Amino acid sequence: MFTIFLYMYHSLAAIFNRKYPLPIALPNVIYESAHFKFVNKPPDMRINSNNPSHYTLQTYLLETYPQQSNAKLYHNFYFVHRLDYATSGIICIPMTKHACKVISEVFQSRRAEKYYIAIVRGILSQRIIVVQRAIGEEIDAEAQKMCTEDNIKCRNARNATTILTVLENGVCGNYPGTKVLIRPITGRRHQIRVHCAFLGHTIVGDYTYSNKRDVLPPRMFLHSLRLVLPNDVESVDLQTEDPFDEATCANWTVHNRHQTIEEAYDLLGQYANRLGTEQVS
Repeated sequence: MFTIFLYMYHSLAAIFNRKYPLPIALPNVIYESAHFKFVNKPPDMRINSNNPSHYTLQTYLLETYPQQSNAKLYHNFYFVHRLDYATSGIICIPMTKHACKVISEVFQSRRAEKYYIAIVRGILSQRIIVVQRAIGEEIDAEAQKMCTEDNIKCRNARNATTILTVLENGVCGNYPGTKVLIRPITGRRHQIRVHCAFLGHTIVGDYTYSNKRDVLPPRMFLHSLRLVLPNDVESVDLQTEDPFDEATCANWTVHNRHQTIEEAYDLLGQYANRLGTEQVS
């Protein structure tokens, strides 16, 4: 009883002492155990921040699970991987130091299977595309921006591989679009966004990589849909709902369906296996 009271006290105190506005949508925990919490992060939310005026995933966890925060950690919780501010979807939060170490190794060794769903501008002519272009920082960019090795302003480029397969074609905001399932083999910063832009099919709502032209959508249409983490502590395979389903996404109208998500998982898995481990470094 005392634990419940303490939890409610900390939660209410955090709410009334808040110095920042709440976001339009809050995260939600889709799975938790003694080892992990898996959170569905909404779009336009930072993972953490040194600016106390930002409401972040860290803020949410601290307010919702104050008894599970770790004061010895700079950001209170173990954040072993990240999603961009504008990207929604699954993120794993290890709850112990050992779980953090194990999952960090899973990501570093590329054994994590990450699947993203997105709607891109234009119609992709191929059912599946493998993009193998190194990614680095773009020199003199106004904001922190990445680019492929083809860009003369690219520096410190590292190899990057992304596999995309087409799910649907349709119209997004009166503009032709393609819904794709994506599996990044490597994990470079902004990798999916940069590789889609390289193909000439920027993600709908991606202000940065559309050269500031894509300003009308309510969000960027990129979502971390599924995360598979094989490990010795607790192997996990989790998936969220598709936020860009035609029935619930007012911006998306389907004209042609090419394959189901389950079929796309299998196809991406086949191509990832063909690539093997040569893309790890």
